[in-house]
Amino acid sequence: MSKPILTINKLIEEAKQFCKIQSKENHIELLGVTDGKAVGTYIEHKFQNYLDEKYTMEIGSSAKGIDLPSKDINTDIKVTSVKQPQSSCPYRDSKQKIFGLGYNLLVFVYNKKDSAGRCELDFEYCTFVPNERTADFTTTKMIRDIIKADGNEEDIISYFYNINLPGDEITYTQIAERIMENTPKQGYLTISNALQWRLQYKRVITLNNSVEGIVNFEKDELDE
Repeated sequence: MSKPILTINKLIEEAKQFCKIQSKENHIELLGVTDGKAVGTYIEHKFQNYLDEKYTMEIGSSAKGIDLPSKDINTDIKVTSVKQPQSSCPYRDSKQKIFGLGYNLLVFVYNKKDSAGRCELDFEYCTFVPNERTADFTTTKMIRDIIKADGNEEDIISYFYNINLPGDEITYTQIAERIMENTPKQGYLTISNALQWRLQYKRVITLNNSVEGIVNFEKDELDE
């Protein structure tokens, strides 16, 4: 019997179920592990295997860059501790900060608790962020305010200089022209300039389903 094809709606629902199941297990392999990257890799692989047992789907590789790369899913899995909900992702170009990363995000936020012979992973938040909402909150808010105030390309380019957006004058002009043609949606990540983007999730994981497209589950729902 063939497995059903994974869809975005099924992905979101399965993420919620996965959190419920994993919150009750003893993750003995992680007992004493303090490396957040190791914990994240463990959870990512466990979730991918969980999906793979139930659905027909494409699993990504480091070469493809994101965890679930098929065109209809196009989603990267991010796992982060509730103590500092952030991670990094490859820097492609400056437009990502304004128009989105180019893919959706599924963010698992855990609280790891070790005791004698037991390691618990309490999932505090689970959030799906569609690509069009993965831009930087402050940058998109300021751009949208400039547009509302009847600003022009020069105003937008001036703003880019003020925030040291990575790029040169040609890059700024190209982005500003695109913005004037198509105002970007409000983003909800905090993206810091670096050789890799630093993504911070505190705002997006606590939206409580108040923004269209962003799906939030919090601890009380994940413990049911």
